[in-house]
Amino acid sequence: MKTFMIERYGDKAGVRAGEMPDPQVGADDILVQIHAASVNPLDLRLRDGDFKAFLPYRLPLILGNDLAGVVVQVGSAVTRFAVGDEVYARPDKDRIGTFAELIAVHQDDVAAKPATLTMEEAASLPLVALTSWQALVERARVMPGQKVLIHAGSGGVGTIAVQLAKQLGAHVATTASTAKADLMKELGADVVVDYKKQAFETVLHGYDVVLDTLGGETLEKSLQVLKPGGKVISIAGPPDPAFARELGAKPILRLAMSALSFRTRRRAKRRNVTYSFLFMKASGDQLRELTPLIDTGKIRPVVDRVFPFAETRQAMEYVEKGRAKAGKVVVAMT
Repeated sequence: MKTFMIERYGDKAGVRAGEMPDPQVGADDILVQIHAASVNPLDLRLRDGDFKAFLPYRLPLILGNDLAGVVVQVGSAVTRFAVGDEVYARPDKDRIGTFAELIAVHQDDVAAKPATLTMEEAASLPLVALTSWQALVERARVMPGQKVLIHAGSGGVGTIAVQLAKQLGAHVATTASTAKADLMKELGADVVVDYKKQAFETVLHGYDVVLDTLGGETLEKSLQVLKPGGKVISIAGPPDPAFARELGAKPILRLAMSALSFRTRRRAKRRNVTYSFLFMKASGDQLRELTPLIDTGKIRPVVDRVFPFAETRQAMEYVEKGRAKAGKVVVAMT
């Protein structure tokens, strides 16, 4: 099958087209002919080797972390799906590789594609929708009337998280440029802070939850907008001990992760708030929870641009250079 892969870490020009054997299909797997996949910042970080300490992939590695397509084969124990079904998924972290013509995915990680979406629209959603769900529903347990700040509202995660937070009944603030303010309001934001003109930490106060998608100074300043007992959940900050335990990391790696996040956790504790790192997990069940919100238009995908499969490397460069205006960049196989 045709793929886009890397043969070594850290080489930005090393993403290349290549042939790989068709996937082996296990008893609980479905084989999906991929129609579309989307590009995530995670793909860039994997290419650069940022996670190789705890995600020891065998090289060459096919990149790509979410997909939409059609089932072409099912394993002997598969009960959820049949050949011909249209599906979407974020494969498990150990089985990525959606920049390819085919992929074998465990049936538990897959859901029926929302009927109202094109393949390209559906492919834009799994990773960012699951990230938003796991941050806001599973971990923060956002309740109606709570105040939620979502950073980079026009980004891939942000466009979905703003909509989901609003559906959960929250008062939603986000950071975005003036040019994106109208889109943010359309998606449900109550307050839009122009990060080019205002320091969000000086205008926002008393928030229950912050979803940090940027890390660095933004993460540190986010602690200031929380009320006592509030939570900052970061997908871009340093990993914490809870993540190391969840990963089953070796003791030396647990110590390293604890050290990386020590300063942030200490500052959070001083403010009587909490910090946690989120590395989202595959979940077909959670996608099925999200699908009705998508099919009824309560959550809609935001697609910036669609590239043909042959231009997958260019699509990654487009994302890396920050050229996307809002939402996701998608690669279409056909």
